[in-house]
Amino acid sequence: NSGRNGIYKTIRERMRWFPELFPQCTGGAAVYGKCVTTSTTGRQELRKDLCVSLML
Repeated sequence: NSGRNGIYKTIRERMRWFPELFPQCTGGAAVYGKCVTTSTTGRQELRKDLCVSLML
């Protein structure tokens, strides 16, 4: 369990930077990031390739 908690802690730490870094993204990266954030609200998990069509 401690390994799992460590992973979640690392993820939470990285996600804290997201609001600050997001505005610096341009073009497709910003569109993709917005898709990911709006598609994973609450407990909903991101599904593989859900937002990839936006990058094509």
